[in-house]
Amino acid sequence: MKQFAIPNIYRSRLISAIKNKRKLEDKLKKDFTPTLLDFGVLKIYLARHFGFCYGVENAIEIAFRTIEENPGKRIFLLSEMIHNPQVNADLKDNGIEFLQDTYGRQLIPFEELNADDVVIIPAFGTTLQIQDMLQSKGIETEKYNTTCPFVEKVWNRSAQIADKGYSIVVHGKPKHEETRATFSHASSKTATIVINDMQEAIELAKYITGEKNADDFYQEFKGRYSESFDIKKDLVRFGVVNQTTQLATDTQAIADYLKQVVKKYYNLTDATVQEHFADTRDTLCYATNDNQTSVSALLQTDADLAIVVGGYNSSNTSHLVELCDKKLPTYFINSAEKIIAPDEIINCNWQTKEVTVVQNFLPAQKPARILITSGASCPDALVEDVIEKLVGFYASENDIEEMLGSFL
Repeated sequence: MKQFAIPNIYRSRLISAIKNKRKLEDKLKKDFTPTLLDFGVLKIYLARHFGFCYGVENAIEIAFRTIEENPGKRIFLLSEMIHNPQVNADLKDNGIEFLQDTYGRQLIPFEELNADDVVIIPAFGTTLQIQDMLQSKGIETEKYNTTCPFVEKVWNRSAQIADKGYSIVVHGKPKHEETRATFSHASSKTATIVINDMQEAIELAKYITGEKNADDFYQEFKGRYSESFDIKKDLVRFGVVNQTTQLATDTQAIADYLKQVVKKYYNLTDATVQEHFADTRDTLCYATNDNQTSVSALLQTDADLAIVVGGYNSSNTSHLVELCDKKLPTYFINSAEKIIAPDEIINCNWQTKEVTVVQNFLPAQKPARILITSGASCPDALVEDVIEKLVGFYASENDIEEMLGSFL
């Protein structure tokens, strides 16, 4: 896989050594067992896959290269580059201004832009409407487009099945940048609707089968469907694609459920189901799959608690917290600074985003057993900081440097 030139401040000698060793031992990436960091009185288990993915490293490389190549120019980002506070803060410190917030609210009017400005499209992509607007101003977009290739893969697959007469159901968070972008691209080709979760898929299915009054659809899913969407016609043939940072298992479950509804309603077989339902499982992001599968394997370890590191508005990170939270006490932090003391941590609720102080989070018994992972937009350096902070609370038999040596 391509190696990206990203700032060293995001790298970690320890994490890089661990990942390189695991890669050499498991070139086909079939072993999802965690990596044990044995500090004696503290045992830390790291997920097999975590941290920056291909799309994130690509975006960061392009952003910092853009800064170097355009001295004296005004440089803007459409919105957050990725959902990580450190990376976004670093970009701001380097002079980049954000045009919108993560929900699409305007921070700087587009009217203030001119052809001499540089505008970077973030890893989530953007809508066709914004892209066309920038190009109409003479602003070059392709050179500074950091859209993740796996997001573009979803767009391309949507276009392919649209050409075959299918409509699109997007599984994603309706307000998320990536979902808005995917909806824009899909709806330019065919009738498109966004659903948030399995419960909405179940309700949508009732319109397919006629169990619910068709007229009620337009209010229930208001703001989620493309112009001129016809509930009586546009879900006769469709496929499901996703916001790539959603739980892959959730997307697959939704697709499988809707497929079975269609199969039963139209009395189809496995051989004929494609007449009404397109197979789109190949759009699921490899990094999202690997990180989530790694967490599932991590949770097979007998442990006292889990720590997930990443931006609080990061969808993929929140889903990792969700998985861990079902099994054992889990703390969602965006930096080692949130670990205040051996008996105090500042935790973010992955659902409400409420931040609270939790007392006595570390176990009293020894050795303490802690699971750690991070989101796809979290620098490895932050994970090492968390490990170092935890090790400092214990009379450990070895330190970070000694642990590093065991992986070199």
